Amino acid sequence: MRALVARLARSTVATLCAVAAMVALAVAVAVKGFDLTVFGALALFFVLWWTLLFAVLPLGNAPEHDPQGMLPGQDPGAPATPRLREKALITTMVAAGAFFLAIVVFPLARL
Repeated sequence: MRALVARLARSTVATLCAVAAMVALAVAVAVKGFDLTVFGALALFFVLWWTLLFAVLPLGNAPEHDPQGMLPGQDPGAPATPRLREKALITTMVAAGAFFLAIVVFPLARL
């Protein structure tokens, strides 16, 4: 799984396509299987994704240790390699799990 995420995160286009495909699949399942509206499913997924993004962002960050690698005005605590594409993919997968858990547990039909 880690290798697949790393391979998809090499390209912005591949990352965006993978995120869009996962969101579309999750929304399609919610609409067909759980009687949600498309807008309701997208809204719920977006709220979960955005909330979980802030939980995933700090994972694996390490500050720049080489003073030569820092730019003028750069915060010394800024991550050396933020890996935002990987984190977008991870956030989407975690949000999909939380989304399916929410639509199974809570009666959200016609949302």
